[in-house]
Amino acid sequence: MSSHAGAVSQLVDRLSQLPGIGRKSAERLAFHLLRVREDEALALADAIRRVRTDVRYCADCYNLSEKELCQICADPKRDQSRLCVVEQPRDLLSLEASGAYKGLYHVLLGRIAPLDGVTPDQLTIDALVDRVRTGNFSEIIMATNPTVEGDGTSLYLSNQLAEFPVEITRLARGITAGSVLEYANREIIADALTGRQKL
Repeated sequence: MSSHAGAVSQLVDRLSQLPGIGRKSAERLAFHLLRVREDEALALADAIRRVRTDVRYCADCYNLSEKELCQICADPKRDQSRLCVVEQPRDLLSLEASGAYKGLYHVLLGRIAPLDGVTPDQLTIDALVDRVRTGNFSEIIMATNPTVEGDGTSLYLSNQLAEFPVEITRLARGITAGSVLEYANREIIADALTGRQKL
């Protein structure tokens, strides 16, 4: 039984349901919110409210957006011939942060994971196939995570898109620049050997 006041106890309970937040961290956050100025705490509450009411999925790529199209899809300067397929909006953000890719994206909103009950019909795969069918893409880049489920999803998508005249590529994997072989794990070395390139 909690020794905190009802409102505090409820806040701790809610915070502890967030991913990666245990009971102790939830208590620290709750007491932090009690210490900050009222306008700061209410600004956090307003930001949470706005993200739930104003944010939706982009009509084209399923990235997060406050409008029908996200900023990337609405940008005419993006390379319209390349489409990068990612699992989640946070993966898109990571690729964008690199500054190396200037094409379009498609967010699957997950990955095929039969053991977790996630099947292809629960993802945005049909929308992806329609985009490739009606678009003028020359390359589809598979940027799913390098996991068993991510690789399986990429393979499934490659089969679904095989009928279209587009080049299907995947992100390179293996030894990163500046690293030392001695410290690379077995899977990274195996990926690097499998995906080796000509000099």
